Amino acid sequence: MRALLLVLAFVPFLAAAEPATLARATELKKEPATDADTVARLPENAAVEALERKGGWTRVKSGTDEGWVRMLALRFGGPGEAKKGDSGVTQLFNVARTGTSGAQVTTGARGLDADQLASAQPNPAELSKMADFAANADAAASFAAKGKLAAQSVEYPK
Repeated sequence: MRALLLVLAFVPFLAAAEPATLARATELKKEPATDADTVARLPENAAVEALERKGGWTRVKSGTDEGWVRMLALRFGGPGEAKKGDSGVTQLFNVARTGTSGAQVTTGARGLDADQLASAQPNPAELSKMADFAANADAAASFAAKGKLAAQSVEYPK
């Protein structure tokens, strides 16, 4: 009975939202998918509350809007404030709430499961966005020259 009361006392800390800001302007999606309907467009540095994580997506609340953003679009902590190291009781709550103590920071997304692979569809809109990241040979050569980079031949391991 005593253990149950102790667990219930910590429930509010486990369900607390984590403050974050957007590292760049992004779309707030209805579901955690690139092709999901857009709920709203959020500006860079907008303050949000991170509620839940799922793969490479985080469910957030911004004002009255709630939806999903890509995890890499978020900067955790308050607006303009650096993430401080946690210790003691705060670190214990972080472990219980997020599964990590905050001592090591990693970001990633798991691969697709069999059902997702079986139902995968091409997304031409996302593919066209990738064209914005392409660099032509002249731009690449100019970048390399500014950084005083030189071409090198590297043998592949056997």
